Amino acid sequence: MVRALVTGGAGFIGSHLVDRLMEAGHEVIVIDDLSSGSLYYLRAWNANPRLRFIEIDISDYVPDVGHVDVIYHLAADPEVRTSSMEPSRHYRRNVLATFNVLEFARRTGVGAFMFTSTSTVYGEPRKIPTSEDYGPLIPISIYGATKLASEAMISAYANSYGFRAVILRLANIVGSRSRHGVIHDFIRKLRANPDALEVLGDGTQSKSYLHVEDLIDAILIAAERSRERVSVFNVGSEDWRTVLEIARIVSEEMGLNHVDMKLTGGPEGRGWTGDVKVMQLDISRMKSLGWRPKGNSEYAVRRAARELVKELQ
Repeated sequence: MVRALVTGGAGFIGSHLVDRLMEAGHEVIVIDDLSSGSLYYLRAWNANPRLRFIEIDISDYVPDVGHVDVIYHLAADPEVRTSSMEPSRHYRRNVLATFNVLEFARRTGVGAFMFTSTSTVYGEPRKIPTSEDYGPLIPISIYGATKLASEAMISAYANSYGFRAVILRLANIVGSRSRHGVIHDFIRKLRANPDALEVLGDGTQSKSYLHVEDLIDAILIAAERSRERVSVFNVGSEDWRTVLEIARIVSEEMGLNHVDMKLTGGPEGRGWTGDVKVMQLDISRMKSLGWRPKGNSEYAVRRAARELVKELQ
């Protein structure tokens, strides 16, 4: 049995990870401020003594919960779109929070530190698909910059204090319990007006999408099989879909076949400041550990749309 700490464990990705850790028989400590997460996602484990929940903002401090074998640091402000409007919020919730978790790791002598980073650390790379050794890394969003700063601190702490660190650079993760992102936004807009849908940008933004269950597989495999002091892995699917294609998929899954797509245009066709127009990751390094996504981007988007349409009824 492993004793694990999961920051952001009541959130979208974190709660799925907690489910899998608990199903495997581990002891799990969840820290979450519930700003975007929900205790409802952890309801299956309410009476289980192996789960401990602490409501706290880790940008203030990380409480002393004793020694843990592994930290899964997932807590963050995930809103790329708003990061340029509230940079101080993203600094606090992403960079300062990561520093506090690393200080806890240093004090308690953790064995392994798992971190969910993002493809946006690459900025707008000249090479597609983009591999982990691509550089220089020049993020164009505040969100991407805060994740890259966190990666640098994690690398320094792991090398200075002797624990193993795994950094996972994620494509767009979709699935049940998600309460932000393009699929959630499209469902909300179509519920309000099933005849027309506003699509931010010019609709050609092309990105890779991965279902959250595939991501949890990747996190657990990387935690078990990575061996280097600091390992970096891309995690995504091996294709992409445009925003306009996603709008059509979501419309179809909602039974709407004649939706008028209204493109907003935006600067250089972007959906917002800092929006990366084209993203696809080279996932060969993660595949070398024995992991593969179960489906492509369309599979992930369709499955997520069905799950969220049901959840948001």
